[in-house]
Amino acid sequence: MSAEQQTNRAWYIGARRDEVGEAAILVGDPARIARIAEHMSDVHFVSEQRGLKTVTGTRGGRRITATAFGMGAPIATIVMHELNALGIRNFLRIGTAMAVAPAKLGDFVLADGALRADGTSPSYAPLGFPAIADFDLNLTLRERLADSTRAWHAGIFGTYDGFYTEMFALSGERREMIDALKDDIRRLGLIGTDMETSALLTAARILGARASTLCVATVDAATQEKIDDALMAELEREMFEIALDAMQTISGL
Repeated sequence: MSAEQQTNRAWYIGARRDEVGEAAILVGDPARIARIAEHMSDVHFVSEQRGLKTVTGTRGGRRITATAFGMGAPIATIVMHELNALGIRNFLRIGTAMAVAPAKLGDFVLADGALRADGTSPSYAPLGFPAIADFDLNLTLRERLADSTRAWHAGIFGTYDGFYTEMFALSGERREMIDALKDDIRRLGLIGTDMETSALLTAARILGARASTLCVATVDAATQEKIDDALMAELEREMFEIALDAMQTISGL
């Protein structure tokens, strides 16, 4: 593949420059791509590659792309990097996070920044470099969240690579180890944990792009209780609306 071809068509997601919009929403679950497409008009589905689904549609006169990365920081940053190479400078990850008090199940959680405990962000910048969300994008998201009837919290996320080794315990032995980590999380005042945010915020800064994360709190860090499917489906639709409105607005700045 020539350098020109690499620039005009993304290596992994397979999208061309003319197939993407002015802003991008990054989701984990590939099934969300069809569902978020229902909230846009003039929809175009990019040919799927490696299970990475992408759709571009119109919202309020702005073209917005949504791409699913699956799970984890390495592939999430690949997707961001490729979309950035195609000209996108505004990114928002939406999805799910583990809630830490005062956030509770069903609340929205917005990342002002993130603790860099992932293994991907150091490939972009040394650990002393802060993972901070874009101010203008978060201001836009705050305004939209304030209009919602849902409870929401903004603060610092913790981003970890090991879901079953650092965030969610299947066995009693592992739970004791994770409880020690959760004590640190509470001491630091984190509001949620995930597997992508710190890497995406760091990469975006280095790439000269805006980025943030907005999630639904779906698992309680203290009890490991999970949100029920019906409520999650309702919250997902609201999250799509908030995200698309925010990206429409930020694209005009």
